[in-house]
Amino acid sequence: MHTKDGFHPQVQAACQVHKKDTVSLNIAKVIVVGDVAVGKTCLISRFRKGAFEKNYKATIGVDFEMERFEVLGVPFSLQLWDTAGQERFKCIASTYYRGAQAIIVVFDLSSVSSLAHARQWLEDAMKENDPSSVLLFLVGTKKDLSSPDQLAQIEQEAIRLSEEIKAEYWAVSAKSGGNGVRDFFFRVASLTFEANILSELENSGSRHVGDIISKSHY
Repeated sequence: MHTKDGFHPQVQAACQVHKKDTVSLNIAKVIVVGDVAVGKTCLISRFRKGAFEKNYKATIGVDFEMERFEVLGVPFSLQLWDTAGQERFKCIASTYYRGAQAIIVVFDLSSVSSLAHARQWLEDAMKENDPSSVLLFLVGTKKDLSSPDQLAQIEQEAIRLSEEIKAEYWAVSAKSGGNGVRDFFFRVASLTFEANILSELENSGSRHVGDIISKSHY
């Protein structure tokens, strides 16, 4: 499955060398943060199950999901850490932030306050990670609930924030926009895969390029 156009030539070469061999799963840790009830769990569930779950239950602490992909012929997995948005669980959730390859900050496109809180969620998550090695995504959910005028206004602010924090901005609906959610997670998988391989190539010295693919990332 090719989930990204224009992979780095070194990444393509490494995969070409090794994709026909037996390889262990490469893994990237992805944490999902944001206010309570913005749709973090529904976002993940929509992608994993292909359906929208109507019965909302607040996440207690952290939920963990593993989603498997194949990128450039190589098995790859995302560890999706769905963290609680409630203040009383924040300390519990923050203990799982460390070691993330990607951070997804989620806000509700029909709630200006949830976007205003996005910066703080990112700052909290970044305390446990190296800013130079983490991919950032700002995701607006519940696109179907926003009026055109409201959507245009809040998206303007979201795009401004995403540019400031150097994050990719996505607007999706877990209820009505399954393809958008699917495309988003494929994008996360392809970018984290590429970043992991490039990082290993940079640190590998004289090691054979094919060996990079078979090393697991935690």
